[in-house]
Amino acid sequence: MRDLSRRAALDEEAARRKLSVRIEPLDVTDPAGAKAVVQSLIDRHGGIYGLVNNGGTQVRGYFEDLTDAEIRSVFDVNLFGTMTMVRAVLPAMRASRQGRIVIVSSVGGILGSLALSAYCASKHALEGFGEALSLEVCALGIHLTLVEPAIVQTEIWGANRRVAKGALDPASPNFKWFNAAERLTDRVVASAPTTANDVARTVHTALSARRPRLRYVVGRRASLLVTLRRYLPESLFERLYFGELVRRVTK
Repeated sequence: MRDLSRRAALDEEAARRKLSVRIEPLDVTDPAGAKAVVQSLIDRHGGIYGLVNNGGTQVRGYFEDLTDAEIRSVFDVNLFGTMTMVRAVLPAMRASRQGRIVIVSSVGGILGSLALSAYCASKHALEGFGEALSLEVCALGIHLTLVEPAIVQTEIWGANRRVAKGALDPASPNFKWFNAAERLTDRVVASAPTTANDVARTVHTALSARRPRLRYVVGRRASLLVTLRRYLPESLFERLYFGELVRRVTK
């Protein structure tokens, strides 16, 4: 965990389930620190079998209202943080000729979304990185899986919700549309049927299945959209989905 002061809920749940959980301080944007944590685990246990890259952040706002620093902060966590962790575990997995790497991507790595250009760009980058890396490591007995959840009600929409400073400026030419997009997003989040447990079960499958798939889409809404995009003519999907999204925000 990046902030150990927030561990109470995890400790309580582990105690309730009579599980022993060791929590280490870890910031994926600190390569030296991340490498040291992983090495300490390898030294203690003799190796490492599974890595789940679940650290993520976003910054909401139209692209024109995002600063370079805000965009880089998203990539530092979502993309480069994942690369840092993968780099730290690969030597041990190579030595043991086995291992599982799970990257929690998003349906936003498949479909773009309004006011989430930095986030979607980082997740699209994760998709390309994960697919290419899977080809590099599969002959070593290492399986890589991309998990692509639909919207899940987590703190990324609450206490950890980040909004670009420029998006909050009434002088922004996108101010009205951004606020309309936020209201639409809040309604979608409030009705989201996909849960964190759904994602966790999929991660478990990726870690334990004899032959895990490269990609798992999690959630009915995400699965429907991905299926429609795959089989509908491109222009029809763009009109039905992207067109309707834009109309709802700009009307």
